[in-house]
Amino acid sequence: MNLDFRPIFLVIGLLLATLGCSMLLPAIVDLMADNDDWQVFATAGILTVLIGSGLYGGARGTTRQLGTKQAFIMTVGTWATLALFGALPYYWSGIVPTFTDAVFESLSGLTTTGATVITGLDFAPPGILFWRGIQQWLGGLGIIVMAVAVLPMLQIGGMQLFKIEAFETAEKIMPRATQISGSLTLVFLIFTALCALAYLAAGMAVDDAVIHAMTTVATGGFSTKDASFAYFESTSIRLICVMFMILGSIPFILYVQAVRGQSIALWKDSQVRVFLSVLTILVIIAWMIYPGIDGKSTGLLDRQGFMYAFFNVTSIMTGTGYATTDYSAWGSVSNLFFFIVMFIGGCAGSTSCGIKIFRFQVLFETLKQHIKSIFYPNGVFVMRFNSRVLDDNVSTAVMSFLFLYIVIFFVVASLLSLTGLDFITSLSAAGSAISNVGPGLGPDIGPSGTYKELGDVAKWVLMAAMLIGRLELFTVLVLFVPRFWRS
Repeated sequence: MNLDFRPIFLVIGLLLATLGCSMLLPAIVDLMADNDDWQVFATAGILTVLIGSGLYGGARGTTRQLGTKQAFIMTVGTWATLALFGALPYYWSGIVPTFTDAVFESLSGLTTTGATVITGLDFAPPGILFWRGIQQWLGGLGIIVMAVAVLPMLQIGGMQLFKIEAFETAEKIMPRATQISGSLTLVFLIFTALCALAYLAAGMAVDDAVIHAMTTVATGGFSTKDASFAYFESTSIRLICVMFMILGSIPFILYVQAVRGQSIALWKDSQVRVFLSVLTILVIIAWMIYPGIDGKSTGLLDRQGFMYAFFNVTSIMTGTGYATTDYSAWGSVSNLFFFIVMFIGGCAGSTSCGIKIFRFQVLFETLKQHIKSIFYPNGVFVMRFNSRVLDDNVSTAVMSFLFLYIVIFFVVASLLSLTGLDFITSLSAAGSAISNVGPGLGPDIGPSGTYKELGDVAKWVLMAAMLIGRLELFTVLVLFVPRFWRS
């Protein structure tokens, strides 16, 4: 097979150089704080820029366009390469003991999973905390652009539903993607700035406000505190967080359209309406099962229970992973409830993770059509999504995605179990990784724990699941099909 890798190296090199430049920001933060880690970030940043510039320079001038096959390789190669180079500051600073832990933290950040192996965050160097926030911010922005420009073109898991008319072929993707990504980046920046200002107004320190704003809008979940949002006892701060987690889980292309005068598109989108409706129902259910202080719940009259339910359900459903309480200690019913919630996700085209709402909508339409055809064999029933006719290939793609999602989940859980993890930890870690949520269930990886004590094999299994889940399964797995390389 004669495959030209130059367009791939061009994109990876450019993004790698951008990542290296971003490492200079925590270097400045550490330098201002008189922390010697500034040398680590400066060295890692210069090395990353040099290698990225080398790749970009070597591929510059190519006249070949980015084809579909190259888009698959570029997407996976970009995320894997950025994660490896992003791990250098963690490893060289000594904040983590092994390279495996460094890559785990880096990939968890870029995929906005939020699972961490670092303890003692309250006393961690400021540059490291800032770098964790930057990685999640860049990862959140990257997944939005990918969802708009790449996945619809590759027809991954039903994402062709959101194909922009200008992206008719792979050859048209780069120039148009550059234009649209600029608008998306601007909206993302505005949301981050507004979130940071709101946190500041509510009483957060400047560094906490900026870092949490980056990880909130990106629905990433990295915090500057070991206790996550349980550290901040302000109701205002928690409500601000909930609001921006929800905003981050709505398609960003709708915000761009709203800025351009099409604000009605935001309210007409059925995916947004279903997302908000499902979230409301789940919050009420969690509110009802909250056990209360010392097991004395007052049901729907429990104001504290409502705040716990509102915050933590929103955090888990959107894949953010913040926590204000150890909900895994609420009892077996709550464990099952939050385990199910972590798979749902937000809207396509957002920073949110999981299966995503639109796929449940397509599943519902498919089942509804099938049931109607049983009762009325001669009838003609048309499936619709957002008032548009659903093609059979979209329904097939979604069904395939859901089947593969379940298979991969059980495979990952089985592999984790073979490493010695208990049943609950294996299941919840697998679900959390493939859904890019962060916290699992139980004392080890639950809301009040970390992934630090897991073995290296388990961490690499989880890293593979994070990448596969974040890139919508097929994008990664297709590279392991021999026919992909032959055809």
